[in-house]
Amino acid sequence: MRVIKYIRSQISLIKEKDPSLCNDLEVFLYPSFKAVIRYRIANYFYRKRCFFIARMISERTKRKTGIEIHPGATIGKNLFIDHGMGVVIGETSIIGNNVTMYHGVTLGGTGKEKGKRHLTVCDNVMIGAGAKVLGNITIGENAKIGSNAVVLKNVPSYSTVVGIPGKRKKRIKH
Repeated sequence: MRVIKYIRSQISLIKEKDPSLCNDLEVFLYPSFKAVIRYRIANYFYRKRCFFIARMISERTKRKTGIEIHPGATIGKNLFIDHGMGVVIGETSIIGNNVTMYHGVTLGGTGKEKGKRHLTVCDNVMIGAGAKVLGNITIGENAKIGSNAVVLKNVPSYSTVVGIPGKRKKRIKH
């Protein structure tokens, strides 16, 4: 029964975030919907130490949707990936609740770290199209990362970061 409730919540989330959808059935064609559902299944197998099955599901999902989510990533509720093509989420990434990402986003490592190599994204964060957020850094809650930004340092809560390299432009009052 939890699965049905989860699918209904995903349908509501996607319909709320994408006004172009006309009905509930269209959500089943949405790449983000497929990728997040399949990530949850792959993550289940990953946590059970069935790594091959988890990676097999993940790889198939990547080929079908263009969205690559490592089964070892930790993802909270209501992740919304708009359009999705080219999104990469690394193995040790931790993503909070109510995070929105657009196409071409990479949440990756720098290639230099061992252990926790990927970022932590707190709740209510928006990451713009093409952004590259790399390394074991933290993106604070309610932060915004601009399109095509390259972020290599921590981002404080309620901040907006843009550019290459990413620079904080403003802090949103809360």
